[in-house]
Amino acid sequence: MRLNQVTVGCLDYAASVAFYQALGLRLIVDAPPRYARFETATGETFSVHEVNEVSSSTTVVYFETETLDETVEALKGAGLTFTCDPVDQSWGWREARLQDPAGNEICLFWGGENRRFPPWRVDGARTHDARE
Repeated sequence: MRLNQVTVGCLDYAASVAFYQALGLRLIVDAPPRYARFETATGETFSVHEVNEVSSSTTVVYFETETLDETVEALKGAGLTFTCDPVDQSWGWREARLQDPAGNEICLFWGGENRRFPPWRVDGARTHDARE
């Protein structure tokens, strides 16, 4: 598995987007007020999602694997418990979820091209790569 992205909660969408853009991250998905995804120059992604209160768990760590279903079955065989088995999501990813011992959410997923280049990617955010 590859560490792909971390998602953190935000209470003020516009302030969070401005902050992470000021850090130099490129906005690639803009879905106010609930979700924004950013990209580094080398393609790692980071996102924010709307939360209603600071006290709730707001962090989600994403690990990408091309063999999601097989990986989930192997981890279940090793005794891990999933809160959500692999399922195709409307945003084009296949995801499974579990929690670490402290209750932090872990998402194992396969996003393929939709990870960096979803159909709703912000205009002008496409980076130069071999497909262009």
